[in-house]
Amino acid sequence: MNSLEQAEDLKAFERRLTEYIHCLQPATGRWRMLLIVVSVCTATGAWNWLIDPETQKVSFLTSLWNHPFFTLSCITLIGLFFAGIHKRVGGAPSPRPSPPPAPCSAFLCQLLSIRCRAAAWAWPGETPLH
Repeated sequence: MNSLEQAEDLKAFERRLTEYIHCLQPATGRWRMLLIVVSVCTATGAWNWLIDPETQKVSFLTSLWNHPFFTLSCITLIGLFFAGIHKRVGGAPSPRPSPPPAPCSAFLCQLLSIRCRAAAWAWPGETPLH
């Protein structure tokens, strides 16, 4: 394979990877919106729960029973985190890019001559984490 064919293959791979990433963005936006809505509901319910004078006079479980909006929104928020919403909304960008997804890893290892050990991905000069 000559260098012109390699360059064309790399461009095609880059286009396909870009298309894949762009397909993920609408889903990420919906997860972020859901997290924002549930967080605002939880904060609003918590505020109403805390300013209620009855909260201090009754037991903890009774106070939660008296404020079903807060209780349900809090349970929903906890459930979303257990379901992995923190992974779906994306995080702050890291100082360097994270390793590529597994299907891309083998191709990138061959294409870019990045050394790989036991299907683990590593930056040149680093040992892969196991």
